[in-house]
Amino acid sequence: MTNKIRIAIDMDEVIADTIDKFIELYKHQHNTVIRLDQMDGKEFNEMLPDDIKETLRQYIHQPGFFRDLKVMHGSQEVVKELCDKYDVYIVSAAMEFPNSLLDKHDWLAEHFPFISWKNIIFCGNKIVDVQIMIDDRIRNFVGFNGRKLLFSSPHNHLVTDYERVNSWAEVADKLL
Repeated sequence: MTNKIRIAIDMDEVIADTIDKFIELYKHQHNTVIRLDQMDGKEFNEMLPDDIKETLRQYIHQPGFFRDLKVMHGSQEVVKELCDKYDVYIVSAAMEFPNSLLDKHDWLAEHFPFISWKNIIFCGNKIVDVQIMIDDRIRNFVGFNGRKLLFSSPHNHLVTDYERVNSWAEVADKLL
């Protein structure tokens, strides 16, 4: 254990682009086009026609869904730099989707090989002993008393109660 400040970094919509996967999946599987600029303040499932809404949960429960997500622009470089200055943990509420555990582990090993398995936490509630948390979901800030950095995602654009970061370049500006 070091004396460095500890940071928890979420995966989905923070370092892994789940929305891009949804957009592509629904375009190809359901001929449904959803654009980011239409989602302001909305969850992805709110954008779906009623007759296919139930497919979203089916997709995210399938093995392999989380394995081929695109990496969020700039995240690899900034997270690597953060690792030099801080004790960095990847913290994902992956237990909600049990099939995601191996996918997420393998995805991290491929795209963030500098993060040790000892610094990966798959959990339900994000009750972690860190000083800084970077997340796109405000529910993960409940009960957390450290510095909260809300990573911008279409669903949280209308939230104004937290310190916001719109990109990994902004994370670097604030923390490096």
